[in-house]
Parts: sequence; C-alpha cells; structure tokens
Amino acid sequence: MDVLRTPDERFEGLAGFTFAPHYTEVDSGAGPMLRIHHLDEGPRDGEVLLCMHGQPTWCYLYRKMIPILTGAGYRVIVPDLVGFGRSDKPAAQDDYTYARHVQWMRAWLDAQGLDRITLICQDWGGLIGLRLVAASPERFARVVVANTGLPDAEGLTPDMAAPMRKLLASVPVVTVDELGSKFLDGGGAPGFFYWIKFAAEQPDFKVGTLVQFSAAGSLGEAEIAAYDAPFPDERYMAGARRFPSLVPIFPDDPEIPAQQAAWEVLRNLDAPFLTAFSDGDPVTTGGHERFQREVPGARGQNHVTIQGGGHFLQEDQPEAFAAAIIKFLQDNPLRH
Repeated sequence: MDVLRTPDERFEGLAGFTFAPHYTEVDSGAGPMLRIHHLDEGPRDGEVLLCMHGQPTWCYLYRKMIPILTGAGYRVIVPDLVGFGRSDKPAAQDDYTYARHVQWMRAWLDAQGLDRITLICQDWGGLIGLRLVAASPERFARVVVANTGLPDAEGLTPDMAAPMRKLLASVPVVTVDELGSKFLDGGGAPGFFYWIKFAAEQPDFKVGTLVQFSAAGSLGEAEIAAYDAPFPDERYMAGARRFPSLVPIFPDDPEIPAQQAAWEVLRNLDAPFLTAFSDGDPVTTGGHERFQREVPGARGQNHVTIQGGGHFLQEDQPEAFAAAIIKFLQDNPLRH
C-alpha cells in the first residue's frame, strides 16, 4: 500500500478554520501505518460529541457548528476519515474497502480512550459511525443521525444483483450540472447509480464544486478552496472517487452480512437516538423512517426535520442542526 500525505501548507489560512490538528497512527493492515487527523475542541471534562463527516468532505464541514457546541459546554471531536482532510490517503482505489474504513476508525477510537460518547453522523459518517456503535454499543450514550443510512440491500434478493450491475454499467457519466436532476429522476435507473459512475469516471471531479452543488450554492470561493485543499491533484482522490461504489446497495455485496449484524445490534439499542434529516436532500430522503421504526432508542424522541437544508446540512443550516443536537442532549441527560 502506497500512502500519500497532503502537505501542511495546503491547510494554512483556510476560511473560518483556526482549529489545532491532532494525530493518531493506526495499523493499515496492509503494511504502512496510517496517520489519522482529528480536531478536539471544548472542555476536556465536557461530554464527548463525536462528529463524523462523509464523502467527499472533511472535518472542515463542522467548523460552523463547533463553536456553538463547545459554547454549550461540550467537548467536540471531529476526525478526518482515511483518504480525506488531513488524514493519510492510500493511493490506490483498491486500498479502500468498507471493512477497512471501519477497521481503521475502530483502531483510532480505541486509541482515544473515550466512553459515554454521543455520535453525530452524516453521509458516510453514519455508515462507518453506526458500525462503530454496533461493534461497541457500551461506549456510546446517544446517537444523532442526519442524512445518512446503514444500507443492507433490504428487500432485495441475490438474483437481483446481476441485472442491477448491468443497469449500473449502462448509466452514462453525466456532468455535475446534470447530477442533481438524475437524483430526482434517473430515467429508469436509481439516481445513486449516476453518483457512483460520476465519482468513478468523471474527469472533471472537483470536490469543492461538488460540495457547493450539494449545499445549494451557499459556499464562497474561499470555502470551495478549503474543500479542495486536501486534494492537491488527482493522485490524492482515490478515496473520494471510491466511496460511492463501496455503499452496499447490491444484494451480493460482501459487506451485507456485517450490515445485517449491525442492524441486529441497533434493533436492541436503547440509547437515546435522534433523526435530524434535512428537507432538501435527494440522496437520503425517507431514510429517517427505518431508524425511527427499528431502533428502540428512537421511540418517543422529538425527531426533527431541518428546514432549508441540503445534503450537507452542516453547511446550509449549522445553527438549526446544532440547536437540535443541544436540545436532544438536554432532553436525554447522561445516565449515571
């Protein structure tokens, strides 16, 4: 495994981002060690909020929420997933698997020595973070899920895999301007297929532009540049390009048994569990329903819909999202 590390100067003077870096080394399982970056803000004795980002973002996504949450007395820890932000980046797309991402972040979490954690997760932050919860439910006191899921090809049978993959192969590589409309109407193919194909094959793959597109155009030029900062050139983008194809949406995906096992843990999880999905995310629309239906800890909670938010609600509605989190924490104090 060859590993790249984004030069530190790429992260100097980023708009609205003055947080100190922290690093932890974990075993890659394939030779070299991997350095994982995280932020650690707020009082050391505060209740721990573990905020996990997804693809193609990094901890910069939470920059507007961190001061609100730390101002309310919480300790906020925000890691960069391997392949993103200031964390190391294996150079080959085949280096990235769902199982490895979970393994790497479990090793990182073990090294932090944290417990009584409240997980706050969005996008792939949920796919990985919820697997951490399933692996060590005793470590987690509460969970907040936002615009995410734990896909396990529910309702699909193995014989559907081949025609699904054939359909994916037939999907064209669209432009970024066409991508949004395809999520709403894929013309007979699931909108997510277009995202898989776009991330894997579109030559014009600019992370900052993609985040701006999904954040309803709310980013300025300096913020777009900050999302581009971790990726000096194409060599650094293997993780960002690979992630969509790792989502286990096909019934023959090798991660399906692990996903189903994780759901079994969630079906017995009585820790307070909040859904805070936005009203304008075409990617995860309706995803909150399964969590509310199947997770015991979600019952009786004051679930919220964040108005005016796109897929990256941390960008669109940071104050509303942070307020919903704080209210949930106050409504569900830590059990002694």
